[in-house]
Amino acid sequence: MVKTGAIFFITGNLGFWQMSRLKNILVATSLSETGPQPPPALSCFAMIGRMNPIETLGMALGAGFSSGLNLYATVATLGLLERFGVIHLPTSLHALSHPAVLAIAVVLYVVEFFADKIPYVDTAWDALHTFIRPPAAALLAYGAAGAAPAEWRWAAALLAGGVALTSHGTKASARAAVNTVPEPFSNAALSFGEDVLAVWLTWMATAHPLATTIIVVMLIALSVFLLFHLFRFARRALQRLFAV
Repeated sequence: MVKTGAIFFITGNLGFWQMSRLKNILVATSLSETGPQPPPALSCFAMIGRMNPIETLGMALGAGFSSGLNLYATVATLGLLERFGVIHLPTSLHALSHPAVLAIAVVLYVVEFFADKIPYVDTAWDALHTFIRPPAAALLAYGAAGAAPAEWRWAAALLAGGVALTSHGTKASARAAVNTVPEPFSNAALSFGEDVLAVWLTWMATAHPLATTIIVVMLIALSVFLLFHLFRFARRALQRLFAV
């Protein structure tokens, strides 16, 4: 009886060992045929077309603020990141990666890149885009929250539009003040810094929405501070002008 039990025990363990070995061989064969799987795209949007409230808030604030600085850089960045698989945007924003949309965004960005560095031309360009940047930012946020309830989509759109108007107003006011300085280097440096910030914030909004929310809140506070002092500067300049 003991011998029979020992035989069954050894036979069962041999069978288990053979099955495990066969499983390992099948897995190795499958990997050799298909090759290693590429890593997933770096994005906070794990489920395409679905965003939780934190992601919606981060996208609305980040894309809103960057759109107020440079709308075309924001759209081009989102489209290129989606096009090359770096991030996965919600389904409603996949159109940004279409070649036609990308081409238009890149061309307009190139135009703005040069126009934004010429004194007084940048002021006229900003005045025109007062009617373009905030509505476009609202549309981006509305599309990003495509799978959310209607109230979330409208809240995101209104929030992004307001944030874009704030950053746009700060940019336009600061550039108008800098244009009073004879040397052109400050204007060009500010413009370049705005472009870099717009691209970086756009990426941050898709990859790190919570951190983006904190950063944009601080940027909004800085914008309010700058606007307050810029308006005081403009008021004193106008008083001196009319006093003469």
